[in-house]
Amino acid sequence: MIKNPENKYIPFVPLKMEHRAWPDKEITQPPIWCSVDLRDGNQALVDPMNLEEKLEYFHTLVDIGVKEIEIGFPSASETEYEICRELIDGGHIPDDVTIQVLVQARPHLIKKTFEAIQGAKNVILHFYNSTSTLQRKVVFHMDMDGITKIATDAADLIYEMSKPMLEQGMNLRYQYSPESFMGTEMDYAVEICQAVLEHLHATPENKVILNLPTTVENCMPNYFADEIEYFISKLTSRDCAIISLHPHNDRGEGVATAEMGMLAGAERIEATLFGNGERTGNVDMVTLAMNMYIQGVDPKLDFSNINKIKEMYERCTKMKVGERQPYAGELVFTAFSGSHQDAINKGTQYMEESHSDKWEIPYLPIDPADVGREYEPIIRINSQSGKGGAAFVMQHTFGFDLPKAMHPEFGNIVQVETDRVGTELKPERIFELFRGNYIDATKPYELVRHSFAEFTDEEGHSHVTFAGTLRHTDTTFQVQGSGNGPIDAFFNAIHGQKMDRFTFVDYKEHAIKQGSDSQAVAYIHLQDEDGKDWFGVGMSHNINLAPLKGILSAINRAAKD
Repeated sequence: MIKNPENKYIPFVPLKMEHRAWPDKEITQPPIWCSVDLRDGNQALVDPMNLEEKLEYFHTLVDIGVKEIEIGFPSASETEYEICRELIDGGHIPDDVTIQVLVQARPHLIKKTFEAIQGAKNVILHFYNSTSTLQRKVVFHMDMDGITKIATDAADLIYEMSKPMLEQGMNLRYQYSPESFMGTEMDYAVEICQAVLEHLHATPENKVILNLPTTVENCMPNYFADEIEYFISKLTSRDCAIISLHPHNDRGEGVATAEMGMLAGAERIEATLFGNGERTGNVDMVTLAMNMYIQGVDPKLDFSNINKIKEMYERCTKMKVGERQPYAGELVFTAFSGSHQDAINKGTQYMEESHSDKWEIPYLPIDPADVGREYEPIIRINSQSGKGGAAFVMQHTFGFDLPKAMHPEFGNIVQVETDRVGTELKPERIFELFRGNYIDATKPYELVRHSFAEFTDEEGHSHVTFAGTLRHTDTTFQVQGSGNGPIDAFFNAIHGQKMDRFTFVDYKEHAIKQGSDSQAVAYIHLQDEDGKDWFGVGMSHNINLAPLKGILSAINRAAKD
């Protein structure tokens, strides 16, 4: 990089607008969506898609709900021509879907394009020529009048060649793009587009799509919004046009450019799945649509199985969706940070307890289930994770709802392991730590056999007697005790057997289902004579036995300390 970039690069000169309306607008409805995956996206691939891949991609777009799909540049090559014909002749295009074909404003290419679309039901013929100051200067060496003539001559030819197809019943519409619109003088952009509308005989009943591409993104999104608002305000035949945007992502601001452009009056967006396209890509249709969705606006696109869509995309394009790609990336719903994990955990508890219909979980702007994502990867455990993360994994992956008081202890056990291995712990390893430290804490005290007797007195009070055999290493001994329930009876029975240094603090129990095997799990909280807390966990098909195992688990853990 050079020290004085102003000496090399020409900064964008924004429009001077004293009054602008777009900052006060809101996006309340989705745009008309047009996918350009099969053209703009495909031409950016190292290995362009073959016919089979394009067909699968096309059908996926249809399933998502995209109604306008740019299928390619049929006049550019025989491959592109054949794909267009297969879609038409093979009956792949539903009646409510419009295919769009791209062509340069050149007569022989226009004629070839009309051959390619014969027999299609709904077609948008999209033609373009570059209008920017830079391209006029360094590529075409033409003035504005010359560039305008290229566009209007093409419009005249297209209009005349359309007549027979319209008479045959084809729903044929027109689209014009002043390529590099962002770098075109706005008054000239208005002038050339108005001329094209007139030469195509646009009316309010037969509107022409004016597609305004960034082509190469070269200014901030707010400047682009100013351009769109200005363009629309100056276009004489505004009621005869649909204003469309074709944002690229060279500055990393494609989504913002599209959103602000919509605020400024754009009605249609050309985009690609996951932002595939030339250089840094086109605007990402998924992000743009889901941004609307989480603001309560139905985007009219279905991304409820984002993993399936991503799998198709990666297989057909040979491109990878980044781990941090909004909504679809592997890690976008994942929290490693302890404070984030704690907030997510509290959010899920709040929603369960409040029975709220509104999504209110910190750090998760969308319910992962809405896009078909699993809850298991939300909280992942490494050395940065806190006390609540391991408990979240145990609950949402394995169904163990640990008492809150137990979270710090188990979290510390997991933390020691993450520090030891230096890598992320998978849920299966976290469960191994839980089982090894709690459920499998069956020594030195072990319950060999037991029985309960219960009766209710005249006042309706329950009285339970416990009798059983315990083993301590190689020694067995008998215990007996009574209480107002099985837990109280057992705890009273073991007092005086070198286990009376513990005080019973709390107890929690719930059912857990592992496959077809349903069991009770009991969490026991004891405190020793020094005030130290000890937790134990017991599991059993017998609801009365699980807490007994939990008590012994806590005592055994203390004995090993």
